[in-house]
Amino acid sequence: MAANHLFKDVDSDIEERGLETMVKVDRDALARYGLTIKDVDAALGSAFGQSQASTIYQDKNQYHVVLEYGPDWLNGTDALGKVRLPGKDGLVPLLSVATIVPAFAPLSVAHQGQFAAVTISFNLAQGVSLSQAQAALAAIKAGLGMPSSVVSGFQGTAKMFSDTAGNQIVLVLAALAALYIVLGMLYESLIHPLTILSTLPSAGGGALLALMACGMEFSVIALIGVLLLCGIVKKNAIMMIDFALEAARTRNLPPDKAIYEACLLRFRPIMMTTAAAILGAVPLALGHGDGAEIRQPLGVTIVGGLLVSQVLTLYTTPVVYLCLDRLSRRFNQWRKNRRTLRQQGDNSLAEL
Repeated sequence: MAANHLFKDVDSDIEERGLETMVKVDRDALARYGLTIKDVDAALGSAFGQSQASTIYQDKNQYHVVLEYGPDWLNGTDALGKVRLPGKDGLVPLLSVATIVPAFAPLSVAHQGQFAAVTISFNLAQGVSLSQAQAALAAIKAGLGMPSSVVSGFQGTAKMFSDTAGNQIVLVLAALAALYIVLGMLYESLIHPLTILSTLPSAGGGALLALMACGMEFSVIALIGVLLLCGIVKKNAIMMIDFALEAARTRNLPPDKAIYEACLLRFRPIMMTTAAAILGAVPLALGHGDGAEIRQPLGVTIVGGLLVSQVLTLYTTPVVYLCLDRLSRRFNQWRKNRRTLRQQGDNSLAEL
């Protein structure tokens, strides 16, 4: 990873500079003395571990007899030279069948989910996205040929990106479904929420164009910005559609005149609210300092989406409203004619 140009500041929490003494056993020498590795383990365990040999019972107390070497025998690695193994012809010194070498051991062993774990941290080079880093890590892992018992996974920002990247479409569809349900309950209609939701594609396209113009990737933060746009952009259509429906309901205006009047009267508040939202996101898009690389995609997404949607929705929303209104009228007329024909058929059957 350190040799790859996509990564920088690669580090690990492994600390292997702890000193330890390693006993390398010669199995051939053990066989000559009629010994096994089990005998070596038992001798070392009796010398440097603690094992209960027996229990002394008295009238009021019980005393456990623990077998171990004396403190004067445990001053250093020289104590290994005093260990004896029970061979077939008598006691066998440990050093006659093994060699003692110094080695390094971890100072501490981290665990995750009850398993020993090693954390490798890294930063990304300038202009590198998490998706590129994950693809590079997958290639490195495949080249290592690690056994199946070694399991790897992401944590922190990389884990959040992995969990979210596969659910981006689901998150966007869930947001659209929630908006449609709320708007349907508000207007008690199945058609008018579609008019309001028609403003969202222009906002999403504007957000993507702004990210491309600034050379930024569509990251998790950018996805959050798109979800925020879903709630901000639709207010333009709500202000126009709500006024047009009220005018058609109270003053019996035809749909074309109602939406035209709504566009004239709601233009100013639409521009003011959009300008306020854009100016609020500009510091995020232009900010610098610690954490600016996280905030900038959010600001760029909001500013780009609002600018493009502001230009397009002022023209497209009235057109979509009139088209869907005509479609709704035709559908209602078709249902009315069908109901009339059905009633006429029922009356004819009654006369017969």
